[in-house]
Amino acid sequence: MSDAIFVLGGARSGKSAHAQRLVEALGERRLFIATAQAFDAEMEDRIRRHQADRTAGWETVEAPVDLAEAIRSNSGSGVPLLVDCLTLWLSNLLLADADLETASAELASVIADFDGPLVIVSNEVGFGIVPDNALARRFRDAAGRLNQQVAAAAAFVDLVVAGMPVRIKGAS
Repeated sequence: MSDAIFVLGGARSGKSAHAQRLVEALGERRLFIATAQAFDAEMEDRIRRHQADRTAGWETVEAPVDLAEAIRSNSGSGVPLLVDCLTLWLSNLLLADADLETASAELASVIADFDGPLVIVSNEVGFGIVPDNALARRFRDAAGRLNQQVAAAAAFVDLVVAGMPVRIKGAS
């Protein structure tokens, strides 16, 4: 198990801001691994807002699909990493008709073996209603399984609700 911190929360819960604060407390130099792809104007705006929220000292690596390699290649560097977010990465894989089970297992393994400070953000999508279509149910189920694997690999898990982080795994 690595010293990774896994940050979960619903949409607009404050999870990204919490994760950013955690990483910024670790040093002046930081790496942001972005998984988002801007397929429309709304997503372009969201990405711009997230970029504007980051202070000096951040470098960004785009990894919309090959997230495991982006993390692996920075293991042992000593530079704190922030991955935001796993559910966007999972969506990208789903749209590419990738093998979600294999990709999720590989990612969890890379996280478990990571050497250095690592904070990972994901949406908790299992608190809502059962989706009404097969694709949405497939995504919800895959996200739930992925979150379980990453939580098992991480030393700490924080759940963010209404901007309030609660440590649910590991010492405070």
